[in-house]
Amino acid sequence: MAAVQGGMVDSYEEKDIKTEPPNDGGGNNNANDGRLLSPSPGSSASSAGSNKSVAGAPEDQQTLLAVLQFLRKNKLTESVEILRREAGLPEDSLDLKGGDSSGAGSGGAAGGVDLESGDASALLSRVTVSSSAAAQAPTKAPGEDQPDVNVVLSAYSQQGDPALYGVYYSGLKKFIESVLDCHRAELSQVFYPLFVHMYLELVYNNHENEAKVFFEKFSGDQECYYEDDLRILSSLTKKEHMRGNETLLDFRTSKFVLRISRDSYQLLKRHLQERQNNQIWNIIQEHLYIDIFDGMPRSKSQIDAMSGSLAGEAKREANKAKVYYGLLKEPEIELPLDDEDEEAENEEGKPKKKKPKKDSMGSKSKKQDPNAPSQTRIPLPELKDSDKLDKIMYMKEATKRIRLGPDNLPSICFYSFLNAYQGLTAVDFTDDSSLIAGGFADSTVRVWSVTPKKLRKVKSAADLNLIDKESDDVLERIMDEKTASESKILYGHSGPVYGISFSPDRNYLLSSSEDGTIRLWSLQTFTCLVGYKGHNYPVWDTQFSPHGYYFISGGHDRVARLWATDHYQPLRMFSGHLADVTCTRFHPNSNYVATGSSDRTIRLWDVLTGNCVRIFTGHKGPIHALAFSPNGKFLASGATDGRVLLWDIGHGLMIGELKGHTDSIYSLKFSRDGEILASGSMDNTVRLWDSLKAFDDLETDDFTAATGHIHLQDNSQELLLGTYMSKSTPVVHLHFTRRNLLLAAGSYNP
Repeated sequence: MAAVQGGMVDSYEEKDIKTEPPNDGGGNNNANDGRLLSPSPGSSASSAGSNKSVAGAPEDQQTLLAVLQFLRKNKLTESVEILRREAGLPEDSLDLKGGDSSGAGSGGAAGGVDLESGDASALLSRVTVSSSAAAQAPTKAPGEDQPDVNVVLSAYSQQGDPALYGVYYSGLKKFIESVLDCHRAELSQVFYPLFVHMYLELVYNNHENEAKVFFEKFSGDQECYYEDDLRILSSLTKKEHMRGNETLLDFRTSKFVLRISRDSYQLLKRHLQERQNNQIWNIIQEHLYIDIFDGMPRSKSQIDAMSGSLAGEAKREANKAKVYYGLLKEPEIELPLDDEDEEAENEEGKPKKKKPKKDSMGSKSKKQDPNAPSQTRIPLPELKDSDKLDKIMYMKEATKRIRLGPDNLPSICFYSFLNAYQGLTAVDFTDDSSLIAGGFADSTVRVWSVTPKKLRKVKSAADLNLIDKESDDVLERIMDEKTASESKILYGHSGPVYGISFSPDRNYLLSSSEDGTIRLWSLQTFTCLVGYKGHNYPVWDTQFSPHGYYFISGGHDRVARLWATDHYQPLRMFSGHLADVTCTRFHPNSNYVATGSSDRTIRLWDVLTGNCVRIFTGHKGPIHALAFSPNGKFLASGATDGRVLLWDIGHGLMIGELKGHTDSIYSLKFSRDGEILASGSMDNTVRLWDSLKAFDDLETDDFTAATGHIHLQDNSQELLLGTYMSKSTPVVHLHFTRRNLLLAAGSYNP
């Protein structure tokens, strides 16, 4: 009856619903008390046989009869018949007195009503909501990992005259259109979830013609960003279509969240109670979560900015958890190594330049950022000597970094993949921009050297034994010159490769594929080291942690997984999205992971606890690009709706909207100093945005904790610094070099 999520029953704030704990397969559930689990609605043939063999508890029968009598009293005869048949009670059972029915021999037991943790009076408080009170709490038999579809759908076995659904909906529509403007925008939010649930009730109860008329009459009133969902909904015209439909189960098992001011909510409640419109009030109580706030109602533009996801907006408490978004202290690296490197160049100015630069880079590292997690919050790999050398090289490059801004835009170098008939599906650059890799639809991964230095494999074990390991150039000697080439092809996947990621130390490459695996490749031997199996469906994206060792993956199974390179099994599973996890990104401090999904939400997960600490809604299409700002405070997201949204991680709020692209956005990247945000799209353009101005223009007064929303400025044109067209190449990937040159990549599409 109430919304089912992961086997638990959510209680509405105005009702006290007691429910038994779900069966987790551990044997401590009421399913083991000697009685059979009730058959699901729809399996009536088997239910008739099993019900006869069940000796019902007297209390359960009394409760069920009380429900039936209440329904009959309210002239809900159709629901009485449905419930009586499902429970296997004889036709004359309602004529018996409640006391007579307490015996075990009154025909059949209400096997579906299992309320050991609640008494009959608790149940009767639920009767006014819907006849589906008789549907069992969704206990799972041991060994099942999916929710029982029939139990989920049974909540739609509602009472009510099917011909009146259109009347109820029209009546509410007229009322909302007649209220004051300030309330109209907020109350209009209920149209879409009400429309969906009323349509599904009609279909479930085999009122196909009424459902068709209802859909045709009111589907045009819904917001344009629900078009795709309505298209799927329109294909559900029979009860049989509803079983196994993922979209429907998502909608049914997660309450649609509406954020409404208290005044608007009281207005709606009073109207429905005065009209005794129980049908709509029941749906609101059962299938919707009203997040009520005190204060002025929100405007239409504020509501539109945050709406559009599969399950409405995020609850405000979902974004209240503390997030340590600050950066970790940089490790102390001794400078003598730098001085030795500089001697060969004989330029005395360089060390002097570099040391202050190191201090400026280390300004965060001298004082611990109060918003940063502790260094030991999650175990991070120790720096190897090669990592320290790379850090020194990074600092050296940083001294030559171009300071970007509105008057100093980056040069852009575009890598076009020509004749890519294999179908380019993913691209990545190494941090030092020396290598580029592409994932292809023909199951291959190809790696190119961007520098004149060719790719070489390590020599065989026999040849390595002959090398003088004490020599200064040992790293050069171990490489086999005979294998030198500009590119290498990695074979192993058995399906298109959708995600690739280089490790920070450039020794490894990750690839994820339609075949459900993630592979770890060695860039020393160009062979596959490990195949990680955990996803059962295509894996759309994978990414290494900025500190290496850990990586994240997300796929069609709606779950993101955290892995360590030396573990075959995932360390964490982040479950909560209602559709495919399409993109994944690590926070710069490696303590958090952001995931974007086809459910049109972004979630931020805590790597340590596995908890979801932020839910961001506002996109109107699947999300395909995410990027954290270098300081860790902000997140940018891009989707098929062609919009880039900016989020404040600490406050958990949307702070900006960048409009300009005319097609899906597949790549986002901040410059090294965070002053410019680059976005790449399927509209064949790269656009540069003034992220510093977007973040600096924020007024902290706008952060109203009471309502959890701000006034977004429509200043996209002011923030747009430049638009760069390619001839006919969708932009798949963007990368800023250490000196702030922008690299873009895509496959030429003649």
